[in-house]
Amino acid sequence: MIGAWLFASLLVSASLTWLARRYALRRQLLDAPGERRAHTVPTPRGGGIGIVVVLVLAGVWLLGVVVDRVELAAMLAGLVMVAGVGLIDDHRPLSPFLRLGVQVVAAALLAAGTWHATREPILAGGAFVLAMALTNIWNFMDGIDGIATSQALLVALPIVVLEADAWSWWAAALAAATLGFLPFNFPKARIFLGDVGSGTLGFALAALLVHGLADAPLTHAWLWALPPSAFLVDAGLTLGRRVVRGERFWEPHSQHAYQAWARRLGSHVPVTCAYAGWTIASIVLMAWLGSRDRDTAQVSGFIAAWYIAGAGIWLSLQGKGVPRVKESTE
Repeated sequence: MIGAWLFASLLVSASLTWLARRYALRRQLLDAPGERRAHTVPTPRGGGIGIVVVLVLAGVWLLGVVVDRVELAAMLAGLVMVAGVGLIDDHRPLSPFLRLGVQVVAAALLAAGTWHATREPILAGGAFVLAMALTNIWNFMDGIDGIATSQALLVALPIVVLEADAWSWWAAALAAATLGFLPFNFPKARIFLGDVGSGTLGFALAALLVHGLADAPLTHAWLWALPPSAFLVDAGLTLGRRVVRGERFWEPHSQHAYQAWARRLGSHVPVTCAYAGWTIASIVLMAWLGSRDRDTAQVSGFIAAWYIAGAGIWLSLQGKGVPRVKESTE
């Protein structure tokens, strides 16, 4: 059964990605090269629609087997909203504040579903914050070939293994769908996720991580901060630096550590693979810490050290050759 589930998710995603590429080429939905972009040729966008369809179909099917249908239905409604505004933005640019407003409503739906399932106000508030954060982080970090998709695949894997319920099946569908898309985007991108794909991946991962937090003992809850650490460190520190500099942090830029590193190397492949290696190592650390009888202070100490190490690597990757981008006044 699980084999058929994974194969169907992969096949649907790959088939729809192929169709999305043909559609984008016919409609001229192309991302042109530019100083803030890492590619050198016009490339179709919007390929993440295949992943969206897989996640929605899998979620609708799972509505018949989950205990709390309200939680899953609220999450799916929010996911469709994030995907919908991303799809429109892939066709014609929207105001970032309009997109943000839609994301706020979607995150509120996820928070409401979490509250209905857990009656935990802190967890519901965390669901809102995490949905807003990861939806935008996955969009910000989708800047070189394969990085956003491979990270989503890896972050979903611990949930597939550790959550023995319908949500693990949904995480498996996400992992298989990203795997179906990946050959079109790595090692050389023939189509990009687009906002429809990157935002949806972030929102879906937020929902899955919140569910993992709800089921985890207090001692192990912090362990869920490890799998997404590569993106959290890079996006968080880059955003913080832009805010401190007084830059328009909501506008596109190319100041992330992964972008600086890819420019220096002249290739996306080693950077994407290195970020994947970091995430795999974080999952191994998560498994090791979770298998030992440690108290919350010990677990928190290991995680803090991991993030401090990540911050050090971020600083070294930025180096001295990352110019401050002059902000447009238009």
